[in-house]
Amino acid sequence: MATANMKDVKRRIKSVESTMQITKAMQLVAASKLRRAKDKAVAVQPFFETLFKTMCDISCDRAFKSVYTKKKFLNSTLLIVVAGDRGLAGGFNSNVLKMAKAKADDVLSSGGQLRVMAVGKKAVEFFEKRDYDLVWKYPQIAESIDADTVMDIAEDIIAGFRHGDYDKVELVYTTFVSVLTQEPCSLQILPVEDLDKLGGRKHPSTIYDPSPEEVFDGMIPQYIGGMLYSAIVDSYASEQAARRTAMESATDNAGEMIDNLSLLYNRARQAQITQELTEISSATIGR
Repeated sequence: MATANMKDVKRRIKSVESTMQITKAMQLVAASKLRRAKDKAVAVQPFFETLFKTMCDISCDRAFKSVYTKKKFLNSTLLIVVAGDRGLAGGFNSNVLKMAKAKADDVLSSGGQLRVMAVGKKAVEFFEKRDYDLVWKYPQIAESIDADTVMDIAEDIIAGFRHGDYDKVELVYTTFVSVLTQEPCSLQILPVEDLDKLGGRKHPSTIYDPSPEEVFDGMIPQYIGGMLYSAIVDSYASEQAARRTAMESATDNAGEMIDNLSLLYNRARQAQITQELTEISSATIGR
C-alpha cells in the first residue's frame, strides 16, 4: 500500500510541475505583452488629448450647433462592449461583461431599443448566447489593432448615428489602473458630452473654414476612432495584467502544492523504510 501511495504522489508531483511550467510561461508572455500594450496606450494619448481640446475650443461658441452634440429622445442605444479574446485572466472578463449586461438590461427594462457591438472573442460569445441584438462582432482584433481598422469601425458607428439607428452610443471596457488593479467602466461617446468642462476660450484670430460646425463634424471620425483605439488598447493592457497576476498566483499555488506533496512523499517513503527495517529486525530476532 505504501509503495502504491508513493507512486501516486510522485505522479501527482510531476503533473503539478508540468502545469507550473505552463503557468510560468504564460505569466512571462503576459508580462511582455503588457509592456507593449502600455507603450501603445501612452503613444496615442497626446494626439487624442490635443484633438479633444480642439473640439472643446470650437464648441465654446454660443452659436455652435452640431448633430453630434444634440441629444435626441428616441431611446435607442448602441452598446459597445470590449472584453478579452482568451480566458485564464481571473475576473477580467466576467467583471466587464457583468457591467455590460446590467447596462443592456437597464436600456431594455426602460422600454428602449438596444444594439450591441462586441469587441473581443469573450464578448462575442457572451452576447451570442443571449437574446440581444448583436449587430457587429470583432473577435481577435485587440492584439494587432491599428488605425485603419479602428477608423472603419468608427465610420460604421457614425453612419448608424446619423441615419437615426440609435441616438446614443455607450462604451463599456476595462481600464488599466495598475498591474494589480483593473476596473470596468463605461462612458458615453455619442452624443459628445462634457465639452464645456475642458474647453477653453476661442482665440479671436482662429477662423474655421468653411465653418466651425463642419470642422467639428469632420473631426468626429478621428474622435470616435481615438476613443475606440484607446479603450481597446487599455482593455488589452488590463487583460494582460490580469492574466499575469492570475498566472503568478497559479504558479505560486503550484509551488506550494509541490512542497506539500513532496513532504507527503517523504513521509510515505520514511514509513516504508521504517516498515522494512522492522520486518528485517523481526526476522533476525525470530532466527
